[in-house]
Amino acid sequence: MLAAARAAADERLLQKPVFILSSIRSGSTLLRVMLNSHSQIYAPHELHLTGIKVNMSSKYVKSAMQELGLSAETLQFLLWDRLLQRELMRNNKQLLVNKTPSDALMWRRIIRCWPDVRFIYLLRHPAAVTDSWQRARQDWTRDEVGEDVKRYMVAVEEARSQRGGLTVKYEDVTTDPEREMRRICKFIGVAYEPAMVDYGRADHGSFRAGLGDWSKNIKSGKIVPVERMPTPDEIPATLLDLTKQWGYLS
Repeated sequence: MLAAARAAADERLLQKPVFILSSIRSGSTLLRVMLNSHSQIYAPHELHLTGIKVNMSSKYVKSAMQELGLSAETLQFLLWDRLLQRELMRNNKQLLVNKTPSDALMWRRIIRCWPDVRFIYLLRHPAAVTDSWQRARQDWTRDEVGEDVKRYMVAVEEARSQRGGLTVKYEDVTTDPEREMRRICKFIGVAYEPAMVDYGRADHGSFRAGLGDWSKNIKSGKIVPVERMPTPDEIPATLLDLTKQWGYLS
């Protein structure tokens, strides 16, 4: 396994990428535009890598790739790697930070692709995540919404406990952004830049459905502090344990 990991790392164009792992509705778009405001960091909109796949459409293709020692997954990883490296170079930056909530559901595959990957775990109060997702899924019950977001949170917690990395809370990012950006910059090895807390001055591409958050708040270019934390009775029963694990409930 170690030899395979070293071989994969050696053939990757993208070195030491950073992936933000979070649930949906956890503020990952805000974090990505703050990071993208840094002169050395490129943080693209949601790329949905899990949906970019390789199709070996015939037995001849499969045989040819097998002769090269390439599986469908290996080819997919080469495609992912080339795509992200292309965008990094095209934007004249030095470090890539990727974020799509579905990345949390395939964190082990991300490690297989980039053994030197670094993870930032973005947490948000589970009840606040549920409330936000409920507004988008008004025909769902609160329990259904809770179960849907739970799968992301469970995956984030699995990666956090097994791989390690840096844990950041959305509430802290909004109330003390400079401190949190300094923590992140130290973790990924770049100097802090004040522009990171003034993300509205930079170009971050389109804010629209499918690419991340497209709300008025994110389009305003201003960080809106969290003013109120959910009360214990607002937490779905299915998320109580995670809420305690993440330090939101004593």
